[in-house]
Amino acid sequence: MERTLLAVTAILLAALPARAQDAPTRVTVPVVDPLPEDVATIDGIVNAFYEVVSGPVGQPRDWGRDATLYMEPMSFTIATEDPQTGAPVARTISKQQFVDESDGFLVETGFTEREIHRETRRFGNIAHVWSTYEWTTADGRTGRGINGIDLFHDGTRWWITHATWDSEREGDPIPDEYLP
Repeated sequence: MERTLLAVTAILLAALPARAQDAPTRVTVPVVDPLPEDVATIDGIVNAFYEVVSGPVGQPRDWGRDATLYMEPMSFTIATEDPQTGAPVARTISKQQFVDESDGFLVETGFTEREIHRETRRFGNIAHVWSTYEWTTADGRTGRGINGIDLFHDGTRWWITHATWDSEREGDPIPDEYLP
């Protein structure tokens, strides 16, 4: 998210201070109209997925704009490994949980995420975007991963219906075919 996105990464959530994971501050998400350029095309919605979580230290994230990208009910699934056993684990959270748990980290660290490779499959009114990303923070931390973004077109606009991501880690690099 490595909202991620958009979309944010498993490392991002793992990097959150324990206090944020235990009792995150509820972030108020304003209700705004979608930007036409965000929802008219697959490119537009994927670009917005990354833009809304990115910014310099101290810049509030535009959670109102972010909310316009998703069809409710929306959830994210973060795929990662158990730090003790190395076994695969998945954590599914609501959109609001993601906002509450990640907002402080994103703003305080100057988290920026950008897409570096994409594969899109579309049939009718559905599409799946396999989006490789890289992220950085103002203090020099970096990472990469892949977002799996499910989309639906309602005849008027695109909606993100679900996003799943996994971060690259030692012993599990991103395969060359998903890199630029």
